[in-house]
Amino acid sequence: MTQGVTVPVSLGERSYDIEIRPGLLETLGARLKSLGVKGKVGVVTDRHVARHYAKALLGMLRNLDLDAVPIVLAPGEQSKTLKSVEHILDILARHRFERTSLLLALGGGVIGDLTGFAASIYQRGIPFIQIPTTLVAQVDSSVGGKTGVDHRLGKNLIGTFYQPRAVWIDPLTLRTLPTREWVAGLAEVIKYGIIGDAKFFAYLQRHMPALRKRNPEVVVTVVKRSCEIKAQVVAEDERESDRRRILNYGHTIGHALEALGGYRSLIHGEAVGIGLVLEADLARHQGYCDLRTVDRIRSLVCAAGLSDRTTSRSVEKVWSAMQHDKKVSQGKVVGVWPESIGRVRIAPIERGTFEEWYPTVLAGMKSRSRRAAR
Repeated sequence: MTQGVTVPVSLGERSYDIEIRPGLLETLGARLKSLGVKGKVGVVTDRHVARHYAKALLGMLRNLDLDAVPIVLAPGEQSKTLKSVEHILDILARHRFERTSLLLALGGGVIGDLTGFAASIYQRGIPFIQIPTTLVAQVDSSVGGKTGVDHRLGKNLIGTFYQPRAVWIDPLTLRTLPTREWVAGLAEVIKYGIIGDAKFFAYLQRHMPALRKRNPEVVVTVVKRSCEIKAQVVAEDERESDRRRILNYGHTIGHALEALGGYRSLIHGEAVGIGLVLEADLARHQGYCDLRTVDRIRSLVCAAGLSDRTTSRSVEKVWSAMQHDKKVSQGKVVGVWPESIGRVRIAPIERGTFEEWYPTVLAGMKSRSRRAAR
């Protein structure tokens, strides 16, 4: 547990390292000093995370003569708005942050996206460091430079590509993560095996019980491999013009379900977990993969403690919500479809195909419910 690993993200002059090390948070002040950080440091976090880590972290920074400024937001997807960004910018301006000042994103994916977006637009860009404390953030959202906020018509419609100076991951922070958040994060982990690493998918099948229990060695292995896969994809396609779009697997339908629930009924990973299964089944419907592939994905999603069932939304509402996703290109919904475990294709989906398929999902849900009731 004491060993750390480093995963490079190779992006030329924007390159940085992802460091994964248990206990890293305790040495954060010294790390900042070693980078030559001076002056003002804004610590952006939410109330839940602040309760566990803010006091000690702020004290550490101030003991090193850094001017630490806490910026504490309300937790949850509801904070991922332009109003929250404006709040961050107001504090930065009021405390006279400069271009050489630094922001730390201490929290989950919402905090990371908000902090990165604010950093990208304050004085036309100041540096920030990702310190993710949730599983979703550690394996996915903290890596790759996507920042932004939601719009009432869709998720992540407003934002920028802006790379962090570093990503520092302390797996010990996952100990304080609520069970629901932990399980939700497993959806993003499973995604990586499906889109690019059949051996990793098999590893997850074997070790899911230990992963559910947060076995330290398994957690570090899973976080490391997830970061490696994402770092490789981002290095090949930083701005999502082609290959990086494979990272959206599970998110086309997942984001639609999130939006339809007002970002309250489902948290991100829960929606993605459903999306992994439904998009695999839609791939089968289109002839891209076989039923065994769908069943393997469904089985692992359920083994992780995630749901494989959507709420009974009408086909019109789901399709309409998908239209507002940022992955729509020239008016067409572009999806990521499994061909087998470890290999996917990117292709548009026609409305007629979706409308033909969707009722079969609802019928299948009813059938499984009847069997379970017997």
